[in-house]
Amino acid sequence: MPEPFLELVDISKDYPGVVALDRVSFSVSPGEVIALVGENGAGKSTLMRVLGGVVAPSGGVIRIDGIERRSLDVTDAIKAGIAFVHQELNLFDNLDVAANVFIGREPVYGGPLRLVDRKRLHAQVQPLLDRLGVEFAPDTLLADLSLAQRQLVEIMKALSLNARLVIMDEPTSSLTLSETERLLRVIAGLKAEGVSIIFITHRLNEVVQCADRAVVLRDGHMVGALTRAELSPAAMIRLMIGRDLKSLYVPPAAPPGEAVLDIVDAVTDTYPESAVSLQVRRGEILGLAGLIGSGRTELARAIFGVDRLQRGAIRLDGEPIQLTSPRAAIAQGIYLIPEDRKGCGLLLDLSIAENISLPDLTSYLRLWLVDTARETENAKSQRERLKIRAPDVATTAGALSGGNQQKVVLAKWLSMRPKVLIFDEPTRGIDVGAKQEIYDMLRRLTDAGVAVLMISSDMEEVIGVSDRIAVMHEGAISGFLERSQFSEHNVLQLAVGQAV
Repeated sequence: MPEPFLELVDISKDYPGVVALDRVSFSVSPGEVIALVGENGAGKSTLMRVLGGVVAPSGGVIRIDGIERRSLDVTDAIKAGIAFVHQELNLFDNLDVAANVFIGREPVYGGPLRLVDRKRLHAQVQPLLDRLGVEFAPDTLLADLSLAQRQLVEIMKALSLNARLVIMDEPTSSLTLSETERLLRVIAGLKAEGVSIIFITHRLNEVVQCADRAVVLRDGHMVGALTRAELSPAAMIRLMIGRDLKSLYVPPAAPPGEAVLDIVDAVTDTYPESAVSLQVRRGEILGLAGLIGSGRTELARAIFGVDRLQRGAIRLDGEPIQLTSPRAAIAQGIYLIPEDRKGCGLLLDLSIAENISLPDLTSYLRLWLVDTARETENAKSQRERLKIRAPDVATTAGALSGGNQQKVVLAKWLSMRPKVLIFDEPTRGIDVGAKQEIYDMLRRLTDAGVAVLMISSDMEEVIGVSDRIAVMHEGAISGFLERSQFSEHNVLQLAVGQAV
């Protein structure tokens, strides 16, 4: 391994009453891929803010090319060749791909007007599109791209800076297996060019695939570093949470019962030539797998009444129902936990208590005013039940970690006695400890008779948690798998439209 170009030595960061980082040290060499892993709240984000010049450390030294600094500012970090790919995308829906990649750095015509040279702009971004092997064009409007495609635009923006070190924060959280494999090939290409990567992820199998080392944080401390030969999910989990994690799959307390939700020949606007039929049974977790763009989220939105079905029928407990709006679905006990919890599942400026009560607000009214005492009491009960980590239920949802935000979305529906829960990417961007808590909650719900439809792009999750798996391909169900048939090979076969 060549000499490191970046060294962090005894980096500490204190906030009033909180030690976010306590003497964390590690180095980064040219062309090295380092995985930075730990549960939410372990200190990963604070450490990256220090490295990006967003916050100054309370102690320690940063060395870049042997030159010592007590802290960096954002300009220093950029000049040093440090680029970020953030989990929360910093993109503009009303601009095209090229404008987003080179925002603030657009080529311009000469003269006093200094108009953007769009021809040169598109020519500059085309090599980045080719490098990632994406199918959209430089002039594609960002609003027309999927969440996964927008993530790739964010990655292109970082690569356009010719960075020496690219810090990727959960870059694969919205990607399918094929898209993740493409990104891992990009990482390998950057490594071969001498570009270093700090790869922050909760998907530990990806760490094993691409990392040279893993640096593990827990409660602001560096608790270990694993070499390439030592890397395994079990070894990382043991350091991250101080214990072994139990197997993902927990069998149901009783065999699944009759069909609660019955989808018959449902056709969405996205795939007008394809129809979906499936049943979700009482006490069952039905995993819904498939590539991004296969129609899974569109089906979930239609079941929840966000979008109208072109044709087809939905039955609940054997009776046909009309779901013309989310309000109609909620009235029937059908609830959706969306993929984009921040954009569609929460009001980030409202408190935990207000978010939990919002979909059932009339139940908290007294003389047309919200009974805040009752609202708070219920929120406290849900906070304890779901182990939501927050100072109190008056904490705003935007101040919570991803796992705790997901628990708040779940809490608002659990207050209303669900019949059917639809989870769209239930653990995207959530650490392994919080994942296990959500999986345990799913099983407790099904044991209480709830029917769960779980949409997931995480192969380990869909295989490890589901009782059955339905796989979608181009708007239709390409097949169902019983647990005895579960394997990555079988899921992928069905996902690309091949029979098992």
